[in-house]
Amino acid sequence: MGHPPLHRRKRMKVSDYFAELFVAGRLADAGWNVYFPHRDQGFDFIITKTLATGEMLMRPVQVKGKYPTGEKGDQDLYGYVGKLDLHPEMVLAIPFFSHNSPTIPAHIAYLPVKMIRPNPRGYRCQPARFRDGEPRPRGDHQLFFDEEGMSNLESLSFCDMEVASAAGASAG
Repeated sequence: MGHPPLHRRKRMKVSDYFAELFVAGRLADAGWNVYFPHRDQGFDFIITKTLATGEMLMRPVQVKGKYPTGEKGDQDLYGYVGKLDLHPEMVLAIPFFSHNSPTIPAHIAYLPVKMIRPNPRGYRCQPARFRDGEPRPRGDHQLFFDEEGMSNLESLSFCDMEVASAAGASAG
C-alpha cells in the first residue's frame, strides 16, 4: 500500500500542549522532577532537582512554542512576545520549530527572567533569528540553547544570567 507522497500528506498540527510535554520530557530525562498544576494558569509546570550539595532547586516553567508559518520570512530577532507571569526563579522555555522540522523542535531555549524585557504587548524575549525557514540562536545567546541551556538550570545563579549585550542594555 505505501504512504502518499510527502507533498500530499497532511502536516501534523503541533500544539502548545505538545511543546509543554516535549520540554517536560527533556527535563525529566535530564534528572529534573516535573510537577504539573491542576489548573492551566500562570506556569505550565514546576521543576525540582536536588544538587550534589543537598540544595534543592525549584523553578516554575512557562513554555511558549514558536511555529513558523509557510510565509514566515527572515527575522533578526525571533522569539516570544506576549503575556507572561514572572517569577525570579522562572524558566521561559521556547521550543523553536522549523519548516524542515514541524513536529520536533530544531532548538529549545531555556531563559532566565533577566532575559525577558517589557513590551507594549506584555513582554519580549527574542534569543533567536530566523533565516531560510530555520530558527538559529543569536550569537551570544547560544549559552541558553539546547543541552548547554538546560545544564545552566542547575546553576544557583541561573536567575542572574544574561548575555553581555543584555547586561550593557540594562545597565544603561
